[in-house]
Amino acid sequence: MHGPSYAALGSSPRRWLDARSHTAFTLARWIVFSAPADDKRDTRMKKLALAWLGLWLGLVPAAAQDWPTKTVRIIVPFGPGSTPDMVGRMIADHMQQKLGQSFVIENRPGASANTGTDMVAKAEPDGYTIGISLGGPLAINTLLFAKMPYDPAKDIALITMLTTQPSALVVHSSLGVKGVGELVDLLKKNPGKYNYGSIGNGSLSHLAMEALALKSGTTMVHIPYPGSPQAMTAVLRNDVQMACLPAISVTPHVPSGQVKILAISLGQRSALMPDIPTLKEAGLDVEADAWNGLIAPARTPEPIIAKIQSVVADALVDPAIRAKLATQFMEPIPTTPAQFRAKINADLARWSPVIKALDLKIN
Repeated sequence: MHGPSYAALGSSPRRWLDARSHTAFTLARWIVFSAPADDKRDTRMKKLALAWLGLWLGLVPAAAQDWPTKTVRIIVPFGPGSTPDMVGRMIADHMQQKLGQSFVIENRPGASANTGTDMVAKAEPDGYTIGISLGGPLAINTLLFAKMPYDPAKDIALITMLTTQPSALVVHSSLGVKGVGELVDLLKKNPGKYNYGSIGNGSLSHLAMEALALKSGTTMVHIPYPGSPQAMTAVLRNDVQMACLPAISVTPHVPSGQVKILAISLGQRSALMPDIPTLKEAGLDVEADAWNGLIAPARTPEPIIAKIQSVVADALVDPAIRAKLATQFMEPIPTTPAQFRAKINADLARWSPVIKALDLKIN
């Protein structure tokens, strides 16, 4: 089994470890646990492999302890000014202050956030490329896209969830409904009469409204728009009569009296909108929270993952950061990698039947 030599890599222990440790560790593990031990030669091989394992196990924690020794890039799969971009810059600033190295944001939008997430998946697993991602490229897109450039379950290491943001079910005031129950009654009496807006096919705003229709046995007409501002404008003009959009896009328009928020799409009431009931409280088991999290390439050393997770958890309890997030109706939700995985699995289970019912695919 051959690989780059120590000398060819500039006699750098860290670069040598990054380049060869995964392959050599796999070979050593096979020698120790699988290869036969019928003679003295095999016994010597196992002893050598055990010695190498000891060296490997010593080098990885040392590398993690030193990390970072150079600039770390954070890939954001949306453009500047987007919610993930804002969250990423808060995290980057905090990590730079705590760890004394530069953390640089790279915006890589495209393909429903698959482009930026794919860049993380294909990066070197050395801790120097991490990324912001969210429910689309980590869960929903795997159900929508005929072909994905990466496998979220195999190619990505989960670090921690970062924030969640409620979506608000908003209706035009001309409907005259005071709650979700009255809206459902109106829709049942008038199947196909009313329109709802979304920010595109397969978006969370699209799936949330279709889930509402499935759970309530109602029918509405879907009209997609390029983004939240355009969809909200359509509700204000009564071009569409309702939508389920990020709360930050909806709340500024409520005082005008043109629109009304009936519910939010979280599993429980938001501390930032305590007077607004959830869809579950109205008897509709619909959750559609816009969350984001921090990821790394698969095979990034666990000690580095743990170090990043610890520093980011510290950032998410910082009062200044929490106050900035609150202005955007975002709540911090630091998690372990296992809890992050459980959330993705829950989203897959939640949206799979909705997407199948719609027969929705993106080529």
